[in-house]
Amino acid sequence: MRALILKMSVSIDGFACGPGGELDWMFPTYDPEASAWTVAKISDVGLHIMGSRSYQDMAAHWPYSTEPVAAPMNDIPKLIFSRRGAVALREQLTTRALADARRNSDRTIAPDAERKRRAWENAPVASGDLVAEITELKAQDGKPVLAHGGVGFVQSLAATGLIDELQLLTHPALLGRGLAPFAKLPAPLQLELVESRRFPAGGVANVYRKKP
Repeated sequence: MRALILKMSVSIDGFACGPGGELDWMFPTYDPEASAWTVAKISDVGLHIMGSRSYQDMAAHWPYSTEPVAAPMNDIPKLIFSRRGAVALREQLTTRALADARRNSDRTIAPDAERKRRAWENAPVASGDLVAEITELKAQDGKPVLAHGGVGFVQSLAATGLIDELQLLTHPALLGRGLAPFAKLPAPLQLELVESRRFPAGGVANVYRKKP
């Protein structure tokens, strides 16, 4: 058995992005220590999973990036979730999140970017029943499965009750409105805080696990 981990950046009021997918509020408090924490967390897993819209953004960004986060994002196997199957990956529809990330990143192009891009393009797609797909992944041997966004995928994933650990990087920003990743929980979920760390720019990383 392997654990399912959800990692997200959120605002103080619990939004993963603004109503239009904006992430510009996040970058001012994403400092080198927060980046190092993120790299450590996303590196110690065996598989990254995400929805098709987040895939489009990440596939257009990480292969070309020289940021520390890029290496584990490019190197670790990925599985994309889309009810429409592989056709959703060919549409090349990116979001406001990609534009915000590009404005706040080093524009240096990474070496061997096209090879990394082709690896993203060859990522497999899961389009079956979400509970069945995740249950099968968790039943396998190996390192944990790490889930990214987008918000719709996370809402569906959280509603299954199959997430074992939440790694939340909370940024000191209030959005007032936006997209809430846990808006579709069928019932309150009681969690246990197992790790907490504050970063110089004001972000706080909290790791929670489901209570036994």
